Amino acid sequence: MKRVRKCVFPVAGMGSRFLPATKASPKEMMPIVDKPLIQYAVEEAVAAGMTDMIFITGRNKRTIEDHFDKAYEVEAELAARGKRELLELVQNIVPARVNCIYIRQPEALGLGHAVLCAEPVVNDEPFAVILADDLIDAETPVIKQMAQVYAERQCSLLGVEEVPRENTRQYGIVKTDGGEPGVVSAMVEKPAPKDAPSTLAVVGRYILNPRIFHHLAQVQAGAGGEIQLTDGIAALMREEKVLAYRFKGMRYDCGSKLGYLQAMVAYGKKHSEVGAAFTAYLESL
Repeated sequence: MKRVRKCVFPVAGMGSRFLPATKASPKEMMPIVDKPLIQYAVEEAVAAGMTDMIFITGRNKRTIEDHFDKAYEVEAELAARGKRELLELVQNIVPARVNCIYIRQPEALGLGHAVLCAEPVVNDEPFAVILADDLIDAETPVIKQMAQVYAERQCSLLGVEEVPRENTRQYGIVKTDGGEPGVVSAMVEKPAPKDAPSTLAVVGRYILNPRIFHHLAQVQAGAGGEIQLTDGIAALMREEKVLAYRFKGMRYDCGSKLGYLQAMVAYGKKHSEVGAAFTAYLESL
């Protein structure tokens, strides 16, 4: 029985929807209250027992590497001022047992290409993929939920949720009718509402068998020269089962301004330091 130990974070995108905020700073470093999106994603993988964090980076992403690196000057300053709690907070961003690995994606050729860049490190193991844009508030972290299912079923999984039919153009849409429950029978990338096979959307969480790399290497680039992960998964489905997993949790699309603001409000209201005061402020408006 294979266990999922590695998680891939595609973080090479430009973040154009948040310009000018992302002109010099990665969108993955945008904070929800006091913690960047990428840290929430890494914490989710750590909570699932994963030990190798593989970041697929690009230009202007050095801040992500710095965030997970040791900050000697900051730590020395906090120690000198006796700020023990803040010092521990900075030192424990990632546990000592966790490895952070950085791979440069030379060109922005799509999500499928970003995942393919991880092959030399993943090798012949199952692995997770987390898109930091999709922040999911869940009692049990979603990738942990999925890893538990993988331990039982030993096949690839896609995290999915129902979306309004008018929004199908924004997602990969799957169909799971007939046969074994949860097995994906069809998958279409960003279909028009009238052409969508269902309203079950793939949203930012995957556990994939390593055979996906073979298919991604064969995928022909589509519009904009991008290699779609959806196309690789569709090819994988012809060889082995792929399951759609309806996760338990509340997702915030932090790749959009509205979703980002919604996440900021939701996480702000339950923040241990400012939650009560922030909630009172909101109620006063």
